Amino acid sequence: MTGEFTVQQPDLQILATLRETDRDRYLACLLSPPEKRHSLAALCAFYAEIARVRDVIHEPLPGEIRLQWWRDILANEQSDGAGHPLAGALLRCIREHRLPVAVLQNMIDARIFDLYDDPMQDRSALEGYAGETASALIQLSSLILDPEKAPNSAEAAGHAGVAQTIAGLLLLLPIHSRRGQVYLPAELLSATGLDRETWLAGRDADAIGRAIRAFCGLGRDHLAEARKGAKSISARNFSAFIPVALAEPVFDRAEAAVAQILRHPMQPPQWQRQWRMWRASRRRQF
Repeated sequence: MTGEFTVQQPDLQILATLRETDRDRYLACLLSPPEKRHSLAALCAFYAEIARVRDVIHEPLPGEIRLQWWRDILANEQSDGAGHPLAGALLRCIREHRLPVAVLQNMIDARIFDLYDDPMQDRSALEGYAGETASALIQLSSLILDPEKAPNSAEAAGHAGVAQTIAGLLLLLPIHSRRGQVYLPAELLSATGLDRETWLAGRDADAIGRAIRAFCGLGRDHLAEARKGAKSISARNFSAFIPVALAEPVFDRAEAAVAQILRHPMQPPQWQRQWRMWRASRRRQF
């Protein structure tokens, strides 16, 4: 298995950045074709950068200013990245692969939600958020890997991204709870006898368990739809879907832990995640 992670022709600085900010996608990049790794690393590192704005900039206004900086970089066709290594690598990736800038701008706009504590109103809002973030990342990665066949797997990418997003939100529940953030749709909470305040208080373990199981069920539904469309994914594009293999184990753990995951992290061990992605890349199954 070690041979699969040999680095060939990457931008080492960007790969190092990605390794620090998103270890799972870093490993997925190392399982991608060597000639595509530098571009995938730049795209994924950008994704990780805007996803963690609230982690490093704790107030909404400075966070919005940071996101606006990225918008401005993307909007300036003459920009070379303003001396920013990641921005420069991203712009080279966009130009080399003719990626749609509007999709990246929508990705930035979607991250404004992370800066505030507004409720996720309904399932459609959650799916839209996932569609403009994780699903878009999969589809953009496909445009790098195999642009001619990328449109064939757009629907699978949509469902896969929602499943990934829900799994990621489950992993981040302890952090979000401390901040007062609630990503579970308000309609789902209401259907299980909760609202934002009772969810954050964490006192009704039975109702919280019902909400978590319902949230996992939504994630499993999208994962099942993504798997139905797996045949539409070209062999070269499958690298974009490798991290989706990590979603189902999270659903399993969340359903077993239920209310406890509000306070206790439940990320599977690193070696398990690495093994699952390696197996997914070999079997072309997530």
